[in-house]
Amino acid sequence: MQQVYTIKNNDLINAVFCDNVRNYVIRIRDLPSDEKPREKLLKNGVSSLAVQELLAVMLGVGTKKEDVLSMAGRILKEYGEKSVMRQHDPKVMAKDLDIPLVKAMQIAACSELGRRFFDRKGNRLAVIRTPRDVFEYVGDMRGLAKEHLRGIYLNAHHVVIHDEVISIGTVDSNIIHPREVFKPAVEYSAAGVILVHNHPSGVAEASKMDIEITSQLVKAGNLLGINLLDHVIVTKDNFASVPGKYN
Repeated sequence: MQQVYTIKNNDLINAVFCDNVRNYVIRIRDLPSDEKPREKLLKNGVSSLAVQELLAVMLGVGTKKEDVLSMAGRILKEYGEKSVMRQHDPKVMAKDLDIPLVKAMQIAACSELGRRFFDRKGNRLAVIRTPRDVFEYVGDMRGLAKEHLRGIYLNAHHVVIHDEVISIGTVDSNIIHPREVFKPAVEYSAAGVILVHNHPSGVAEASKMDIEITSQLVKAGNLLGINLLDHVIVTKDNFASVPGKYN
């Protein structure tokens, strides 16, 4: 029988605070004029651009060491097409991706603008009730070459109200602090939190470290009055919950 998440009401929340590949041979200066992102947008419309080209247009220019199209491609490769828009801290993004802070700020601002427009339109938001729902929701991160730890924040009706990348790299108790996990829950008044991270190895099995970290975070959530509903491991084709006594 499939696990179904149950969110407990708790008013305490209201009172608590891969390899680094850089060899990109396609550069803007090498492209024909009508194939350069800006010119292509003007000629054929914004819908004609690939994600990498759209990101290049948004970033504007590159740096002395990296062409803007190369930078856009590397960002998408290292973070994932959707994950990059879920990292809301420009300082973390700049450090993770080795890009100028101003570039990370541009991405974060664009992401927030899109989120606000989306919310205003009243579009139907994702609802997550089971581990399989989590697996289907995070399809964009299942094939990433690096481990990503992501927080999915739900309201009392299991609707996703916030979603962000918490860290990139091996999930380790030395770098995963409860503050980083639960701060967004406080900021967005979330009723529940689901953690999810990918295993590039393709093995959907919790390590001893995964279990220990999950146990620590469950205890921290209890102190804060925030439900940690699950910690799901995903691979390209499978998923599993980290064993633990969840709320």
